[in-house]
Amino acid sequence: MTESATLMMAQRSRELRAQGRDIIDLSLGEPDQDPPAFALDAARKALEENKWNKYPPVMGYPDVRAAIAAKFKRDNGLHYTPEQVMVSTGAKQAIMNVVIALAGPGDEVLIPAPFWVSYEAQVRFTGATPVLVHSSLEEDYKPPVDRIIAAITPRTRLIIFSSPSNPSGSVLSPAELEQLATAVLKWPDLFVVSDEIYEHILFNGRHHSIGALPGMLERTITVNGLSKAFALTGWRIGYIGAPIAVAQAANKVQGQFTSGANGIAQRVAKTCVEADPAVIGDLKEVFRRRRDLVLAGLKKIPGWSCNVPQGAFYVLPDVRSSFKGAISNSAELALYLLEHAGVSLVEGDSFGAPGTVRISYATGDNLLRQALDRIAKAIADLG
Repeated sequence: MTESATLMMAQRSRELRAQGRDIIDLSLGEPDQDPPAFALDAARKALEENKWNKYPPVMGYPDVRAAIAAKFKRDNGLHYTPEQVMVSTGAKQAIMNVVIALAGPGDEVLIPAPFWVSYEAQVRFTGATPVLVHSSLEEDYKPPVDRIIAAITPRTRLIIFSSPSNPSGSVLSPAELEQLATAVLKWPDLFVVSDEIYEHILFNGRHHSIGALPGMLERTITVNGLSKAFALTGWRIGYIGAPIAVAQAANKVQGQFTSGANGIAQRVAKTCVEADPAVIGDLKEVFRRRRDLVLAGLKKIPGWSCNVPQGAFYVLPDVRSSFKGAISNSAELALYLLEHAGVSLVEGDSFGAPGTVRISYATGDNLLRQALDRIAKAIADLG
């Protein structure tokens, strides 16, 4: 397995800061907002109750799973029972459980590119073969569904994607989801892993879950968590809704790796999923403003080009015009910008998008402006 590119750059940023360097970190997808007050109140209440200190059930507390099932129905039109819900230590572990449960040597897993960095590594860990279906900036970083369908074979066990997407912010339309679902239903052993962690950070329209389409509930593992919308990255709570056999298989996997997720954090999770999504409505407007700020700054850098993300909090500019001199790829450019601009980005190759860098705008406006000015100057210095 390779090291996560995002975590590697975040670690290098910390090391440089420890040396006294002024580093603006735009590598991690970590909201800079504080968690909602009601989430922290729930944690305090759970501590005071002194009831949640023992090993929790591997799948999660029954009332927490029931609350998540209700959230799926309310927000996503997904009719999972509590027995089909599993709580994990972050959405990353939730996906890993599913991949281990469903894929192995001889299997193939389709991953539309660009993709979140861990998908490919997780598939390789199981011995399955990741099949990357690439796209371009001109395609809004979304492979045409026909191209994805053409890559399906009798060995394909999973299709994994996020919408809104990390790293591009692109969003699959209802028509695209319907076209993909129609194809999946033709293959009886094929499942979809739909990573919906950014569902509440969507700039236009409403979120659509592929599992809500006719026939797809029994073919879809829906993944979500608290990290992005509730700014609770450090509490490490993710969850899935899945066909009962998949949920039970994931339960076996998690039972051998970590057992149940943190008990106090699960009480926080119950409060968060029971909350009206309107309570975090301002969040997407904050990120819309930051998206526009970043896109305006990137336009000032000669040769760089970008799509207009419709969700999440990332941009993925094409930066190949800056490959000159000693810089021949995005990894070298990212290291150059870290050293010469004091700005930490993530190279795009690890996302299946060579020639790009991922910029997270999950930080304050002033820091974003400073970072963009530094990047523009460092690129100009390249000549």
